[in-house]
Amino acid sequence: MLCKLQSSALCVLLALSGTAIAQEAETATAIASAEVAAEASAPTTIDAQATTASSGLIGAAPEGKGQIVFFRPSKFTGAAIGFKVREGKTELGKLRNGKYFVAQVEPGAHEYTVHSEAKDVLNLEVEAGETYYVQGTITMGFMAGRPNLSPSDQATFDGMSDKLKLAE
Repeated sequence: MLCKLQSSALCVLLALSGTAIAQEAETATAIASAEVAAEASAPTTIDAQATTASSGLIGAAPEGKGQIVFFRPSKFTGAAIGFKVREGKTELGKLRNGKYFVAQVEPGAHEYTVHSEAKDVLNLEVEAGETYYVQGTITMGFMAGRPNLSPSDQATFDGMSDKLKLAE
């Protein structure tokens, strides 16, 4: 009888702690959603500082073209969520946790988008012979993770390149 009472008490305590954790997660999600909503509402325009030097994984840009290295750090948060990077209706590649891909593009203005429950837009002016770095991340959303593209640099990519794999 005492064993059944102890088991019941343990179950009640576990249920209560699970409810408290769920309430904390909802509060954190609401705060993150409010912060991200401001960022997601306006497109980002950058004149990224490009580099002609290449890292060990990335070669030089082809003659007459620019290249953009899209990468996503390996993190536990949002690990199961992947997203597609598009220019217009053309899919350039898929970014999953701990992956990267390289897009070779014509010089000029480009607009890259990612979609989930929200849309993020990154405007980039590409110059011939230059390499640009764009970091993809996942932030907390209401029902699913929100993808985000932000300008980065070669040093950041090189710092995590040993943990990154080329996307298929």
